[in-house]
Amino acid sequence: MSFGFTDKVLTCRDCGTQFVFTAGEQQFYADKGFTNEPSRCPTCRQAARARRSGRGDAPAYRSREPREARQDRPMYPAICSDCGRETMVPFLPRQDRPVYCSDCFRARRTVSSGY
Repeated sequence: MSFGFTDKVLTCRDCGTQFVFTAGEQQFYADKGFTNEPSRCPTCRQAARARRSGRGDAPAYRSREPREARQDRPMYPAICSDCGRETMVPFLPRQDRPVYCSDCFRARRTVSSGY
C-alpha cells in the first residue's frame, strides 16, 4: 500500500554509502508522522541505536566525574543531624548546614519526592 511513493536512493551521513529508502519505508514514515528521511543506512542506524541503548547517556545518568575520581575523593567525618550516628561524607561539613548519614538522607529524599 505505498500510494504515491517510489524508491529513493539516499547517501548515509556516517559511512557515505548509498542505500534505498523503499516506497514501503516511506509509507511507514508517513504513517508515523515522520517528516525527515533517514540520514543513515540501515547498518549505521543499527550501530547508532546500539551505541545509545544501555549506556545511560541521558544527562541524569551521566557522572560529572569519572568513577575513579569519585572513589578517590577525600571523605570527612560528621555526625548525622537526624539520628546522631557517626558517618563519612564527601564534603567538608559546615556548622550552619545539617548533615545526614546515607540512610537518613535516603529516607528524607524519599519522603520529599513523594515516593
